[in-house]
Amino acid sequence: MRTREEIEQLEVKNLAPYAMCSKDSGGRFHEEPLDSKRTCYQRDRDRIVHLRAFRNLEYKTQVFPIFEDDYYPISEGDYYRTRLTHTIEVAQIARTIGRSLRLNEDLIEAIALAHDLGHAPFGHAGEDALDEIMGEEKKIDGLVNRIIGRHKVSGFNHNKRSYEIVKKEKRYPDFEGLNLTREALAGILAHETTYDVPSDEKELSAKFLTLEAKVVDRADELAYLSHDIDDGLASKYINKEDLEESELWMRVLGGIQGKTKNISEIIERNQIIKNLINIQVVDLLQSSDAELEKRAFKSIGDFRTSKKGTDIIRFSDQMHQERSKLQDLVKKKLYHHYRVDRMTTKAKRVIRELFKVYKDNPHQLPYDVYDRDEKYSKEEKKEIICNFIADMTDRTALSEYKKLI
Repeated sequence: MRTREEIEQLEVKNLAPYAMCSKDSGGRFHEEPLDSKRTCYQRDRDRIVHLRAFRNLEYKTQVFPIFEDDYYPISEGDYYRTRLTHTIEVAQIARTIGRSLRLNEDLIEAIALAHDLGHAPFGHAGEDALDEIMGEEKKIDGLVNRIIGRHKVSGFNHNKRSYEIVKKEKRYPDFEGLNLTREALAGILAHETTYDVPSDEKELSAKFLTLEAKVVDRADELAYLSHDIDDGLASKYINKEDLEESELWMRVLGGIQGKTKNISEIIERNQIIKNLINIQVVDLLQSSDAELEKRAFKSIGDFRTSKKGTDIIRFSDQMHQERSKLQDLVKKKLYHHYRVDRMTTKAKRVIRELFKVYKDNPHQLPYDVYDRDEKYSKEEKKEIICNFIADMTDRTALSEYKKLI
């Protein structure tokens, strides 16, 4: 039976010099006795899995907000990915990448499992609605939105909400939150993809950022594109011909030619998505390995002081361009399909009207959310309402909407 110390020594022996070994962790904000059998990152992973917010991901939409109506029965949504299935898929892909690059799989898994904890109901439609609402509210109060790149961060940021959840969830008697390691917290705060913007709390993420966190970022992008196409094909909102302008897509189809004769549509789709994921993973590994060899990092510290450290875990330039073109097609053909637009518009309306109802009378909020004896500022009230809605599942949001509006 292996002890924690033996597992830590195996890491030192088997992981790359630039990997984040458990024994070298920056530790936790509240000191705790070390576990006899599990490393610090294994404990992080286990704590995340037992969170209510993690369980709630099962009932949070990935792309398709599912509303029962005359043309779209609710049962049709049973196949599509939720935030939970997406999270599990990201963790699986990220661990595969990390294992090949000799990085710490346990840290990768912990960050991957936590990366979407703070997502709002109804997918990106819900997050966009909260971001817009909070941005509007702050403008009303005379505050100016700060801009980073192409994204707003002054409204609602699900990375920051994920961080708040693991920092404040009441599960232990001696401290607030899960007391995760600084590396896991940094990975949550710094999560950055085509679809996600990192939090503006930079000090922790800069000091304790790891290559493991960057692996999760790329795995998330990879999973998003591949699995959204899968769901789009399954829903018949898109078909194979819709994506033929993409060189990557045509390479994927070419790779399975002759293997899909006389098979069902479901098996063919599975083969397509399998090949799409494999092509991207192989490219990512080859490109990242070449970058790591070129940089010749001797330690995690070398990575953190590298001026272009965030460009190491990366797709090749060709793959990056091909993925971008395919993403644009998916956005045009799937995300803006008229039925998806209908669902997205309805989801935003639900979020907006719930926010207004709670804002007009916060006493409708549960006692453990809104303390009647506390004197909240206007800004604090809005943050409470925003976080309360963000923590809802799609089902809960729709139930509240039916009860209150």
